Amino acid sequence: MIRLRDIHKEYQNGTKALKGVSMQIDDGDFVFLVGPSGSGKSTIIKLITAEISPTRGKLMVNGYNLNDISEKQIPLMRRTIGVVFQDFRLIEKKTVYENIEVAMRAVGATTYEIRRRIPYVLDLVGLTNKGGRLPTQLSGGEQQRVAIARALANNPSVIIADEPTGNLDPARSLEIMSLLEKINDMGTTILVVTHERELVNRFGKRVVAIESGRIISDAAGGYYGNGR
Repeated sequence: MIRLRDIHKEYQNGTKALKGVSMQIDDGDFVFLVGPSGSGKSTIIKLITAEISPTRGKLMVNGYNLNDISEKQIPLMRRTIGVVFQDFRLIEKKTVYENIEVAMRAVGATTYEIRRRIPYVLDLVGLTNKGGRLPTQLSGGEQQRVAIARALANNPSVIIADEPTGNLDPARSLEIMSLLEKINDMGTTILVVTHERELVNRFGKRVVAIESGRIISDAAGGYYGNGR
């Protein structure tokens, strides 16, 4: 569960990025977070991943109180979250398999766990035979699938996808979103930050819209209209 209660965030330069945001994402939810640039979407992601702290308000993520979390607990909390970025962030000189292995080694996975888990997540994202390829040998859509496999490697309860289709054409974007829907159907909570109205409206999931640091709508099967 992710719970934000009356969250305010003011940066040192005086920018008030969030102005009393309250939102709850339950286990198994699929949520689109939408809004214009500068609306506060990135700040919410950084708060959830404990990159920054709220100025005030209460923030809980997967059983961790981020208002009172110790430095030692932050890595443990982050293991419960997988993050997918717009620019993939793959290591170009490492193979697909090695890119995922790095993420698993970072949290102390054993060689046995790695050998068992990586073929599973590669199969899940449709890249069964691509483990030995370098990222440069893959299409953009395939690279994003590797990024999703890497996010899934440590079996997180939540996947945060930050503009995951921003560098992809419409057909590949649809494939990636369908893959995230499949992962959600298997029980993983999904939070997708996106500007892509057509995709949001096509999938008919819960839509949380934020503007100028405030949530302006939150609706199941919501619509992302041209006015946002």
